[in-house]
Amino acid sequence: MIQLKAGQNTPLTGDIVRFSAKAGAALDVSALVVAQNLRVLAAEDFVFYDRPRTQGVTLSDGSVAIRLAEVRADASAVLLVVSADPAVPAQPGGLGPVTAELFENDVVAAEFAITPLAGETALICLEVYRRGSGWKLRAVGQGYAGGLAQLLTAHGVEVDGVVDQPAAAAPQAGPGSPGARSDGQDTIPGPGADSRAAGPVPVEVAHGLDRLWMIFEDAARSAAALISARDYAAQRLDHELSAAVSDPTTRNTPAAEAARQAAHRRSDELIAVAEGNHHRDSQHLLRELADADRLLPPSLASWESPAWDGTPAASDGIRLGELHAIERGPLRVPYCVPVPLNRPLWIDTESSSAAAPVVGALLARLLAADPGRRVRVDMIDLTGAFRGLVGPLTPVLNGPPVTDHAEISARLQALVDAAELAELAYEGGVFTPPVEHRVLLAADFPHGYQAADAQRIGSLMVRGDLIGLSTMIVGSDESDSSDPVVAALSQACRHLPTVDGTPLFDPWTGSPWQLDLDLLPREPERQARYLRVHQ
Repeated sequence: MIQLKAGQNTPLTGDIVRFSAKAGAALDVSALVVAQNLRVLAAEDFVFYDRPRTQGVTLSDGSVAIRLAEVRADASAVLLVVSADPAVPAQPGGLGPVTAELFENDVVAAEFAITPLAGETALICLEVYRRGSGWKLRAVGQGYAGGLAQLLTAHGVEVDGVVDQPAAAAPQAGPGSPGARSDGQDTIPGPGADSRAAGPVPVEVAHGLDRLWMIFEDAARSAAALISARDYAAQRLDHELSAAVSDPTTRNTPAAEAARQAAHRRSDELIAVAEGNHHRDSQHLLRELADADRLLPPSLASWESPAWDGTPAASDGIRLGELHAIERGPLRVPYCVPVPLNRPLWIDTESSSAAAPVVGALLARLLAADPGRRVRVDMIDLTGAFRGLVGPLTPVLNGPPVTDHAEISARLQALVDAAELAELAYEGGVFTPPVEHRVLLAADFPHGYQAADAQRIGSLMVRGDLIGLSTMIVGSDESDSSDPVVAALSQACRHLPTVDGTPLFDPWTGSPWQLDLDLLPREPERQARYLRVHQ
């Protein structure tokens, strides 16, 4: 049995899998059969106590069984869900710790322990998803403070008459990005996967972000074909060379030498064809990216795009950098995520000052993403690493940067209070979408922060979208911290590695990529060009 962490995935080998969960509170178990965009394809794709079966998925005796071969062919995944039983009085603090279990052919294959940070009453525990001709399991652990009704609305289910909870219009979130951790390495969840992990509600992405993700998917599949061909060629060559020398009596004969040369020739020909196909695909994608860059809004475009000098244009996402692989040629694919950030970005670094150009680039793109809406930035900068950004950002700073650790809690609590007020309005049916884009930059975390500050940031992860909040954390990776709250917070973020050589893996094929993060130029005139403040 494997003990999963948030974001970790593992192959499934059984024909039938079964999901169950246990917690201190009374639970209802359910399942959603979803397409690639994580929305149900039909009403019957929600499996619950009053609708206990759909094609390949059955709910019985408090557990969900999935016959993998029978799941509808156009489904991408099955989301496995727990929620508070509405017939039982709610427990303080929501569900509390939950342990999700997955059985393969009636044997426990994986276990995932989830500790909700902010009173969530519904959780997507696990995802059983297709990978090529097989299936895999991913630990999700995404909570919804609005309960099952909010979770269902996020995935395209009409909740009226389905659950005993009021439905409400949910705030915006969307797809995109890295952060899920598998075997100690980062993966890049695709648009559908990331919108699940992000916030209460995924929405259809607009054309800019969607187009760049489709280009990335095409690049990933072309890369996977090249990698597979190289691996196959190497394996076949090894087999044929072994066969050529297997008989000691003919090992040094002209016939054996001819067999060895033929084996090398076949291997070279196979690799040449694969590399030619990959080169053709890459050249096509390079042309497509060049065409797109002339049309994209500045927050998604390259730094060289004329969009930065044109009329401000709103966008559904921001660009973080470029993904590439030296051994696969010159293609560099923009890596983008939606805005407001639907999961906090965690910039992995031992030195906040070293990450200043990365943070500056992110702030420039966040400012450019929604020029028609006021931006307010709360900056926690204990080491003064970002003082060079204060001047250009003065019009949007929500007060002076916090440079004294004694002031951190008050600044975070003000954001928490605003989010909780918005949540009350949401639950009362009088919620209005935020008119501001709030940005929190929490640098040097967790050093100098109180224990309760991690809880506050965790609360903002759940409720921050209600006030249009995007959060960036700067510090060393704390996913293995001895503090369980800090560790859970770190595991829930998208991690942006700043150390060269740290691979990321795409969500479609698992191919490795290197991420070169965008850097804000240090020249004042170029900074002024990109850090345009429209208020």
